[in-house]
Amino acid sequence: MYFDDDEPVFKRSRWGTSRYTYNPRNPVGFALIVVSLLLAGAMMLLMHLHAGPFASPEESTPTPVSTPDLSRYLLPHDDGLPSGTPSDTGHDGP
Repeated sequence: MYFDDDEPVFKRSRWGTSRYTYNPRNPVGFALIVVSLLLAGAMMLLMHLHAGPFASPEESTPTPVSTPDLSRYLLPHDDGLPSGTPSDTGHDGP
């Protein structure tokens, strides 16, 4: 294989689309091909070994069996009736 610095780094695809591909005759294009293959191989190896970003999550801490009493955080129940004595409601009487 020979390298030619006058060749473009990217060249049009032969499939008739408007896509561009790496040109292996350019040294930079060839380097991009090699780096892409190495990165793809490393990612496949990491996926196979379940390592790096593909590692399974750490074991989480177990939750306690008994839950604390949360009733003190609840709002009082409102049944729609006025509370207190009739004199507290602001009326003087019937």
